Amino acid sequence: MLKRNFFLVFSVLLPLIHLFANPIDTLQVFSEAMEKEVPNLVILPNTYENSKANLPVLYLLHGAGDQYTTWLDKAPELQAYADTYQMIIVCPDGGGTSWYLDSPIDETMRYETYLSKELIRAVDERYRSLADRSGRAITGLSMGGHGAFFLAFRHPDIWGATGSMSGGVDIRPFPNGWDLPKRLGSQERYPEHWEQHTVINQLASLQDHHLEILFDCGLDDFFLEVNRALHKALVSEGIPHAYTERPGSHNWEYWTQHIEYQLWFFHRFFQSKTR
Repeated sequence: MLKRNFFLVFSVLLPLIHLFANPIDTLQVFSEAMEKEVPNLVILPNTYENSKANLPVLYLLHGAGDQYTTWLDKAPELQAYADTYQMIIVCPDGGGTSWYLDSPIDETMRYETYLSKELIRAVDERYRSLADRSGRAITGLSMGGHGAFFLAFRHPDIWGATGSMSGGVDIRPFPNGWDLPKRLGSQERYPEHWEQHTVINQLASLQDHHLEILFDCGLDDFFLEVNRALHKALVSEGIPHAYTERPGSHNWEYWTQHIEYQLWFFHRFFQSKTR
C-alpha cells in the first residue's frame, strides 16, 4: 500500500516538477576562429518552454582559472533570478585564463572574436532571444569583469549594457599575473600589447555610443585602485556610469551578495528598451 501511494504521489508531482524546473542547456559552439568546440551554460526562465516571447540575454563571464559551470555551481540562485527577471543567462567558457581577448601571440586564444561574433550568432539562432543590443548585456567577475568591459567597450553595437564586479579593469599593474604574459607576451618586451588590451584604454570607442555601465569593487580587493582609476577616467571623459565601493574582498562571498543587484540593473535596462 505504501509503495502504491508513493508512485501515486510521484505521478502527481512529476508534471509540477517539470513545470517549475529551469531548463539548463549546455550549448556547444564550434569556433572557427579557434578551431575547437567551446561549451556554454545556458539558464532559461522556467516559463521559457510555454512562452513564445523573445527574451533578453545576459552574458555572464567567470574569473581566471574557472570554467563555464562555475557561476551556477557557486550561485545556484541564478536560476531563480532568471525567472524573476525573465531573462536568458549565458555563461561562456573563457578558456581558463583567456582574459576574453584575441591574443596577439597565440592564435588558439581568440575569445574576443568568439564571444562577439560566434557565440552571439549561435545563441540568437538557437534561442528565442532579443537579437539586438537593446536585448543584450554582459558582466562578470575579476577576469570576467575585465572581459565584460573590454568586449562591451569595443563592441557597443552588440551590447547595450555592461557590468563588472571586482574587475581587473587595468591589467598593466599586474605584469606577471594570471597567465597574462602567455596571452600578451611579457610587458617589458611587448608594452604595446598591454596598452592595446587593457580596459581603461578603450574609452574612446564609447564617445559615439550610449552604453549603460555599472561596476563595483570591494574595499579590501586588490583590484580596488584600478577600479577607482577607471571611475575617475570615465568621469573625466564625461561618460555616464554607476560605480560603488562596498565592504568585501575578492571572493565568492562578495560576488554572490552583489550579483542580484547587477541583474536588477540589467532588468531595468531591458525594460526601458521595451516600453
